[in-house]
Amino acid sequence: MLNVRGVEKSYEGAPLLRGITFQVSSSEIVCLLGPSGSGKTTLLRIISGLEEPMAGEILWEAQPITRLPPHLRGFGLMFQDYALFPHRNVAENVAFGLRMKGLPPKDLAARVQEALARVDLAGFDARNVADLSGGEQQRVALARTLAPRPRLLMLDEPLGALDRALREKLLADLRGILRRERVPTLYVTHDQAEAYAIADRLLLLHEGRVIQEGRPVEVYRSPANEWVARFLGLGNLLSGNVVEADPLRVRTSLGILTCGCDHLRHPAGQQVTLLIRPNAAHLLGKNETARIQMEGLVEDSVFQGDGYRILLRNGEGLPLTFQVAEPVSPGTRVRMAIDPEAVQCLG
Repeated sequence: MLNVRGVEKSYEGAPLLRGITFQVSSSEIVCLLGPSGSGKTTLLRIISGLEEPMAGEILWEAQPITRLPPHLRGFGLMFQDYALFPHRNVAENVAFGLRMKGLPPKDLAARVQEALARVDLAGFDARNVADLSGGEQQRVALARTLAPRPRLLMLDEPLGALDRALREKLLADLRGILRRERVPTLYVTHDQAEAYAIADRLLLLHEGRVIQEGRPVEVYRSPANEWVARFLGLGNLLSGNVVEADPLRVRTSLGILTCGCDHLRHPAGQQVTLLIRPNAAHLLGKNETARIQMEGLVEDSVFQGDGYRILLRNGEGLPLTFQVAEPVSPGTRVRMAIDPEAVQCLG
């Protein structure tokens, strides 16, 4: 449906987007995930026609639309701040885009009611938007975006202005709405959990480039490099030297670790980076042993609802973060067993 080819953009001589290329298929929800400044919003503005790329092209169903005005593209764009009109009621806000298209009053009213029902706001048409909760305002903005029946839906940080509890509830609601609508969707966020929950496919942006793409489970299980691992919160990284190529065995400050690797064979002596997932270890009892184990001093312990996140510094001074089931007080020296299956080579 949507085909983005080699899009580039610079501001004041500094590159913001560098050769962005990807596709969005029919009914697919693609999430543009990355930190602030990675070019996500600029990319949406280029696709919507609000900005022009300096290079590259945008195609819809194989037809070039790079120079096509926004109102002729038939795309819907919802911004983080919702951009609702405070002096108009819910129905008038939803009807705005339909009026711009010149729909007859009878058809317009029917489409407004249809859009409100699709976001579970039937009966809200006469309400003042200023009197609505943040979640209800978000639904009004989504209804306004859906009312013209866009060919492509683009959502720019749609939950970013909400508190955490409301965001988690509306995320489930929004996912259900998008699944029902089956409109190809580009969803922008900097939040990994949000992206995992809503996307069919992730595009991870960093410094204006797509550095990894794939299904959420693929990206999480096989981060492409150290930056991706850290961005996804998988920050237990340590370097080592290859002792044996097959199976891959690496000498590290924790000893010789055997790990999985999706790359080509690594020759003996090569330096590589290993990832140890935070859920890869458990505390050892006094008389327990494990094939891979380490000792360290707990520097911090944070309760996370279903367990504790501890910051551990091993004998070499390496800080590591793990998730454990039982509380451990800072200052405690502990021994931990590491699951060999959770040690991964990032190359």
